[in-house]
Amino acid sequence: MRVAICEYGAGNVRSVRLAFARLGAAETDDVLGADLAVLPGVGSARAALDGLRRRGHDAALRERFDEGRPILGICLGLQLALEETEEDGGVAGLGLVPGRAVRLREGRVPRIGWARVSGGDASFYFAHSYAAETPCAVSWSENVVAEVRHGSFLGCQFHPEKSSVAGAAYLESVCRSLA
Repeated sequence: MRVAICEYGAGNVRSVRLAFARLGAAETDDVLGADLAVLPGVGSARAALDGLRRRGHDAALRERFDEGRPILGICLGLQLALEETEEDGGVAGLGLVPGRAVRLREGRVPRIGWARVSGGDASFYFAHSYAAETPCAVSWSENVVAEVRHGSFLGCQFHPEKSSVAGAAYLESVCRSLA
């Protein structure tokens, strides 16, 4: 499997790269030609989107999505795929998924730590202050959207690359679903 990790000048690229390498995936810079494009996420929405635009990844991701080719968004990567985010005073997103990212208003902010995701027994590592509001949510964690599916886009608010055995199993299932 060939995986393109969309770098934008920040984020958790190293840990995502290592997680896919452990699964035997080969990394490529070809966002359009890869079997899977990964939009990792740590950082500021505005800076991340600016970095994606500078590198042409925004257009490549939209083209992939329009062609029905798989994209995985992780944490901020999920939020960037939405139509907009409240972060940084309001920023237009990539528009791959209907909805918006809103600042967490309940519980601990930032939300950092391990938590279970609905539909399973596994716990995953979360680190975020914003969360998706979208009709495309498919699982939740502590009343926060944990996973989104829309067309060829799969997004998770948690960090599978930092979620030990459960995270590795999650990424492996994503890779297997493409085979």
